[in-house]
Amino acid sequence: MIKKLDILIIRSFIGPFIITFFVTLFVLVMQFFWLYMDELIGKGLGIWMILQLLVLMSATLVPLALPLAILLAAIMTFGNMGENFELVAIKASGISLLRFMRPLLLFIIGIASLAFVFNNTVIPVANLKALSLLYDLRNSKPTLNLRAGQFNNEIQDYSIRIGEKDKDGRTIRDIMIYDQTAGLTNTNIVIAKQGVMIPSPDKQYLIFRLRDGWRYEQTQAGGDGHAHTQTRMHFGQWDKVFDLSGFKLNRTNEDLFKNAYQMMNISQLNMNIDSMKHTNVRRADNVKVYLSPYITILAGDQVGKTLNGKLAKKAVTDTLRSYTGSFINLISQKQRAHIMDLVSNNFRNTRSLLDISSSDNRIQIDNLLKFIVEWHRRFTLSFACILLFLIGAPLGAIIRKGGLGMPMVVAVAFFLLWYIISLVGEKLSKSGAVPAVFGMWISAIILMPLAIVLIQQARNDSQIFTKEWYLRAWNRVRGLFSKKERILPKK
Repeated sequence: MIKKLDILIIRSFIGPFIITFFVTLFVLVMQFFWLYMDELIGKGLGIWMILQLLVLMSATLVPLALPLAILLAAIMTFGNMGENFELVAIKASGISLLRFMRPLLLFIIGIASLAFVFNNTVIPVANLKALSLLYDLRNSKPTLNLRAGQFNNEIQDYSIRIGEKDKDGRTIRDIMIYDQTAGLTNTNIVIAKQGVMIPSPDKQYLIFRLRDGWRYEQTQAGGDGHAHTQTRMHFGQWDKVFDLSGFKLNRTNEDLFKNAYQMMNISQLNMNIDSMKHTNVRRADNVKVYLSPYITILAGDQVGKTLNGKLAKKAVTDTLRSYTGSFINLISQKQRAHIMDLVSNNFRNTRSLLDISSSDNRIQIDNLLKFIVEWHRRFTLSFACILLFLIGAPLGAIIRKGGLGMPMVVAVAFFLLWYIISLVGEKLSKSGAVPAVFGMWISAIILMPLAIVLIQQARNDSQIFTKEWYLRAWNRVRGLFSKKERILPKK
């Protein structure tokens, strides 16, 4: 039955957990934007596009923020209770550490279950939309930026230079435009004293309304390529229209990204893993088919069957003949050069086929390992919530400090330890150095005994995180050396 103490502990945990979760998620999202800031700045992204990317990336970072938030909230909750002597009062009433950890443990198991459902259903969709959007943003062109005194070549087939730009950002002076749309360099030139830049309502076109200028056009008069005609025209006002559709963000079809392992749930990963394993088996059989034209004994045609039959019959009835010299010496001089060329070509072709098959097999195995690693990741990230709680709860009881000071330092240190071990295990699994089941669960294998030790220390009211504990240990060590000096006889 649920006791009042259980409700008190859960309420004490929920507040710090919600706060630390959103703070951690915000830090991770800002770290993402800092990483891709150089590729996103200057693209003219609207507020809606930025918010869309922000929400999608926040969803993909939830599995990483959740374990850290649970670890920090557990340390803060039990640290506050220890600092306010609530743990002492609970233990004095005969309630053990494991008993008042039980309601929170059940609560964390519920969160881990919801995290697994979230990882399996929401994360694949969020990865698909976030990574496809990020791909389009990174490959989109920056917005047109015309600077005074510099040539700008961002609009395809045009080179534009403006001498001055007024403070209104629209009025320009001393304009020079090289039009290369005809495929010839610098044959069509427009020069104007002043003008106004006018964007179209749909932002698809940019209109240069030029005044008091000249147009120079050069064309070929004949087919010999040497006779040219140049035309010069003066205008009082002339509109030059530029197509800006190349600067518009073009969304890639999301179906092109659906086959990536990050975009699949458990069921889809199982299906692809099973398909890849069957393909790898068939690929090994295909090597025999590739080599059969060059190795007769492997051929399934009549020649290969006849040769295999003769060799089998010869091995049963007669003793195989042995040769003391090279096989090439048994061939006539007339046929030797032809046979050597034939054998050399067959060896080259065989080696090329084997290299291609080996390279393709390596690529397919790497892809298979990525799918298997992603399958295990769906479970390890959820189990990390339970694991880090089992570390954080006894740590808070031992530290007995609340707030964001000492708990934050300890939480970040243990989270980095878990993250580095998990990252190393993932890299080893993807490279094939260790089995995926071992590499992806190595953090749990290493840290679970640490969690058990910390729980045991917290039950015994250990003071391993207090300054006095280390001072007493140092005094005991120093006392041992002093005692040895007194025992040793003086010379």
